[in-house]
Amino acid sequence: MALLRALLRTARMARNTSRLAAGLSADDEVLLDAPDERLGPALVAAGRGEYGTAAKLLSTTREAAEWENRDRYATRLAAFARSRTEWFDAWCTDAPHDPDALLVKAELAVCRSWESPARAELLRQVGPLITAAAEGDPRDPVPWRIALDHARGTNTPHTAFERLWTEAVRRSPHHYGCHVAALQYLSAAWYGSHRECFDFAERAAQDALPGSLVQALPVRAAFAYLTEGGGAAVPRERLDAAADLAIAVSGEYATADPWPAEVRNLLTYVLIRLERWQDALAELHRIGPYATSFPWDRVSDDPLGQFLELRDGIRIEVASGMPLKLRNGDLPYPRSEHGGRAPSGDH
Repeated sequence: MALLRALLRTARMARNTSRLAAGLSADDEVLLDAPDERLGPALVAAGRGEYGTAAKLLSTTREAAEWENRDRYATRLAAFARSRTEWFDAWCTDAPHDPDALLVKAELAVCRSWESPARAELLRQVGPLITAAAEGDPRDPVPWRIALDHARGTNTPHTAFERLWTEAVRRSPHHYGCHVAALQYLSAAWYGSHRECFDFAERAAQDALPGSLVQALPVRAAFAYLTEGGGAAVPRERLDAAADLAIAVSGEYATADPWPAEVRNLLTYVLIRLERWQDALAELHRIGPYATSFPWDRVSDDPLGQFLELRDGIRIEVASGMPLKLRNGDLPYPRSEHGGRAPSGDH
């Protein structure tokens, strides 16, 4: 009987795995951290040593109070400046008091400090750069997101952290980046616990605006729990609820929309850990060609390769549970399997 079950499983996988690829982007079409249509030209120009397009992009986000876009673009531009500095050095030389250049400068300094063994000391030295960025435009919440990241690396006590958090939400109560930074500070790996992390994430999700990615914050708390280990156990029901909420948020965006791509990649990781294979396959369809480094760079030095490998693994898991013969040739399109699953053995 064991041999028969193994043969049936192999037959199902061989027949169904290729069918489950329908609707998924081909491997060579999948992009890692693909920029959107606004950021792309700025990166291309920066590659030529020109900063004007990047400066205009960030200026536009500041003037229009597009704080979510501003945060993402500043982060990506700072990441680019870590390896290609000529364009950014020229920008800082030509416009040393430009609030947009000051923002990227602060983000870049914090990122570089995090990579050093002397992280805490270096981070303390870049405090004035964050202050300068915050003074560049007092409305801007993004320097306060950087300050929250900075606080995590400098052993800032809870009282001081709460003051930074108050300044951040006063400027933008529902800013996603600030919420993520606060969640990381409150995680068990830093200065909080799994309970604090989940409590904060769930309250924020309840208060979030409709369609906001902040609604998916609990799935980040689930990710922290699943990857950090230790501490008090989190009930499986709470992990499933976080995943279900993120699935609902993901469903409010169009398929292959680059904006929620990171949340969708993160959700897929959590669904894999929860062994919710059909839900994970459904999320792969929503991701389309937009793979993101996070969370796959947490488990592999080749995040794109890891994403593609796990994508194949999800299809195999779903295929192995499908009937050998399908009625009327219909595919069982991925559906939620929440509610009928037994708890996974790794929690």
